[in-house]
Amino acid sequence: MINAYLLTYGSTTLVAGRLADLYGRRRVWILGGVLFSIVTGLIPLMPGVAWMNAMRLLQGMAAAAAFAGAMASLAQVFDGRARAKVFSLIGTTFGAGAAGGPLLAGGLIDGLGWEWVFYLPALLAALTVPLVAVASVESKHPGSPRLDWLGAATFTCALGSLTYAMIVLPEYGALHAKTLVPLLLSVILLAAFIAVERSHRTPLLDLGLLRNRRFVGVQVLAVAPAFCYVVLLVLLPAGFIGVEGLRPSEAGLAMAALSAPLLVVPLASGHLLRWMPAQVLCCAGLLIAAAGLAWLAQAVDAPSQRWLPMLVIGIGIGLPWGIMDGLAVSVVAREQAGMAAGIFNAMRLAGDAMALAIVGIMLSARIGAHLMREAGPVARATSHKLSVGDLAGVAQELPGVSRTVLANAYLQALHGQLLILAAATVVCAVVLWYLLREERATAQAGGGQ
Repeated sequence: MINAYLLTYGSTTLVAGRLADLYGRRRVWILGGVLFSIVTGLIPLMPGVAWMNAMRLLQGMAAAAAFAGAMASLAQVFDGRARAKVFSLIGTTFGAGAAGGPLLAGGLIDGLGWEWVFYLPALLAALTVPLVAVASVESKHPGSPRLDWLGAATFTCALGSLTYAMIVLPEYGALHAKTLVPLLLSVILLAAFIAVERSHRTPLLDLGLLRNRRFVGVQVLAVAPAFCYVVLLVLLPAGFIGVEGLRPSEAGLAMAALSAPLLVVPLASGHLLRWMPAQVLCCAGLLIAAAGLAWLAQAVDAPSQRWLPMLVIGIGIGLPWGIMDGLAVSVVAREQAGMAAGIFNAMRLAGDAMALAIVGIMLSARIGAHLMREAGPVARATSHKLSVGDLAGVAQELPGVSRTVLANAYLQALHGQLLILAAATVVCAVVLWYLLREERATAQAGGGQ
């Protein structure tokens, strides 16, 4: 249910962005919003999980269209400082969703029922469509070349196969057919996509952009938050609810410290661009988040203390969060804004899926190693269940092991995992420092203009 949305959102966002450039950014924005509202409202009415999953797949496609159309449209209207301000405001609204979403969702589940987790966003999406229709203007690529359909098909299937492989990897392992087949298929399809793009007159993705160091840096920036923030949005609530026994609303409140800074910091980051380059803001933010992760590793088993390191992580990730979407469309020509927004979000979602998979595997392995010392070898599926917070289910499978031992195994594994995430975040900051730096000649030319 969770991953179906991520699967299609990540794998279709580049195609959605290119469609927006070619056939109308406002049109794709509105169509995506209408489809998202309808599909989201229908999900709770579906007769079974299979139908709900199918609708979640459509929901992800609709969200990709709406988001890519919106980002590309805004990139046509605003430039310079105005664009930085607008995109930092968008980052703040993302922060509002991240900060209030878990708390609101927990309250909806406890008060009105889980169905309202879908009904409310469906209603909000329906309300935005007429606003977009009235307030936005249409724009598209001059000359309107045709879409590279073969490139679109190979890229979408390649990224979809890779994302699916990452989703099932923690549960089945790297050598299981359910993981290995889609992983190999993604490699083959990616090779086919590159071949198609090299020969196509108007490719879906201009491969020449890969020679642009800052463009590559933006793609690394898209992946970096997965290690220091996005993983925590999945990892921590699972532990709070499944291991510590908090109610959904209580878990949402506990998560507020992590996401609350995103209500303020992204907007402040947009203003700081007047005096500090994006390279400094992004790298400083990641290093602050890394320090928060290392601190959280020491306080993860102390509910009264962990809110402060979570707050530090939120402040750190808020610095790049407010500027990275604007940066994504600023490193390419304006007519390629939809493509840039599309590949940026494709990389962001692929990075999220890979980070979640890698963390899931490592956390499960660490839990298995801890349990081996207490209860002997346990099945991969058992340690995987505990890694996603299913302590009650594991306690039934291992009746001879106390819940205290299981909780300690989870917390010790989480401690080590947080330190690894801190190290990965530092590596991302170092790489970005090199990739996002501006060439001296380019900067001087820009200053003269």
